[in-house]
Amino acid sequence: METTAGLTFRDATDADVDTLVALVESAYRGDESRAGWTTEADILEGQRTDPEGVLAVIKSPDSRLLTVERDGRVVACCQLEHRGSYAYFGMFAVSPTLQGGGLGKVVIAQAERLAVETWGVTEMHMTVISVRDDLIAWYERRGYRRTGRMTPFPYGDERFGIPQRDDLRFELLVKPLV
Repeated sequence: METTAGLTFRDATDADVDTLVALVESAYRGDESRAGWTTEADILEGQRTDPEGVLAVIKSPDSRLLTVERDGRVVACCQLEHRGSYAYFGMFAVSPTLQGGGLGKVVIAQAERLAVETWGVTEMHMTVISVRDDLIAWYERRGYRRTGRMTPFPYGDERFGIPQRDDLRFELLVKPLV
């Protein structure tokens, strides 16, 4: 457990599952997500994650689900997964009412530092829905670059949501960490 700028960073436990599912859902889906700028409510309905998915990340020996608290309340989270020479960054969520205040920048910087310290990786990888121009621009300002490498969106698998358009795919973004 580490404390940075009034925030406490720790690995999630089984007891955090419901809180983390609610946080991720609130940041991306439904009307509550519209309070922040990371909403996907206009392009996807349905769920963003579920308890089984969150628990699988917590239990995976190659992953960390970093939980961020302020004043005892979970305000952000992200997944770090060790994949050889790089780490994968995912399940990033910041409470919608706290978005735009710099919290996300602090969380991603801490995640990058922990990935290097924990696994000695040289890059961070992530995938972002390619039509999310505002989100991709935010990551580019943090040093990530678009690769043009796309993977299909899992249409028909409602665990990832119910698409509201037919042009969704994931683009790989990469940042060198050393």
